[in-house]
Amino acid sequence: MSEKGLNRDSYLSRNVGDFPAEFSLGGQLYVKIDDLRYGTNPHQPAAWYRPVGIPAAIGDLEVLKSGKNGLSQTNLEDISYALNIIKFFDRPACAVMKHVNPSGAALAPTIDTPLVETYRLARDADARAAFGSVVAFNREVDPDTARELMSTFIECVVAPAFAPGVLDIFNDHETYKLNRHVRILRCGDLRSLPRYVGDGTAVNNTIKVLADGSLVMAAPLLTALRSVKDLKVASAENARVGYQESQFRATPEQLDDLLFSWYVNLSVRSNGVVISQHGQTLSVGTGEQDRVGAIEQAIAKFSQKYQGSGTLKGAVMASDGFFPFADGVETAAAAGITAIVAPAGSLRDADVIKRANELGVALYHAPERIFSHH
Repeated sequence: MSEKGLNRDSYLSRNVGDFPAEFSLGGQLYVKIDDLRYGTNPHQPAAWYRPVGIPAAIGDLEVLKSGKNGLSQTNLEDISYALNIIKFFDRPACAVMKHVNPSGAALAPTIDTPLVETYRLARDADARAAFGSVVAFNREVDPDTARELMSTFIECVVAPAFAPGVLDIFNDHETYKLNRHVRILRCGDLRSLPRYVGDGTAVNNTIKVLADGSLVMAAPLLTALRSVKDLKVASAENARVGYQESQFRATPEQLDDLLFSWYVNLSVRSNGVVISQHGQTLSVGTGEQDRVGAIEQAIAKFSQKYQGSGTLKGAVMASDGFFPFADGVETAAAAGITAIVAPAGSLRDADVIKRANELGVALYHAPERIFSHH
């Protein structure tokens, strides 16, 4: 990590623990970048490490503006999941993360759409939750976007580049008093992040530490969906209803939205659903213990936060797990959703497809489940 722009005095309030300067795991050497402001909570010390000799989009972060007390573990986790969303897109994209879940994400309608418009779409998908968020871009941040970012309180901005003069805007504490402690970070190469099944190496494996110090190492959560061509029309068969195939088809724009929703859902805590339209998340249901509950939560959030002025008519939805019963599709259809992607695998897949046909919902199957228990 570069020391450029880093105010070391601002780190003095950190709760520093006894962490090694380096360690090896699975034959890979990791070196400490810095002690963090804290871990998940202020009473938890934490340190930040990076793998040696490997390009790292997060380990190579350059802190251009450190804020009042530097980075926390939560900041870095939000940065990680935000970059994990925008890494998929060639068009300008923005992800707004809050408590390791996206409050909103958006994809520019065209390659020439001003970045500030894409940011507004991502922020305003859930403007209330976006307060105090981490915002990530896959494009250079320009002055118009910087001024819009400074108009509301945010924790961090991360992007691959910042245009000349943008840091002056982020440092304009007189005009933007609310946001004077915002942290500005330039990420490493986004192409270093694995996207699809088969990408990456052992260094991308996930590691969970259990309560007694035992470890679980797993391959990273990646997807086999590389394009809309990989979205398969749902079909299944069982003894109750025989062979069933989805009779309805999503429009080309809805297919793009289904793929967009799927990519966002990879970084949503399970059980999770993502409802989208026109390249913008409309609502995200996260961390529910049942599938219908996640859908109900997303629909309720949309209704509450848009104050009844919006509609889900014609929207699409991605579900990170299969539908064990038809009630999930029924709940989504009642709210106006007309196209859904979910993995297959339920004993009642055929029953769900039959019900989707009765409701006029286009149903597609993804090749994998994408539970994220982060």
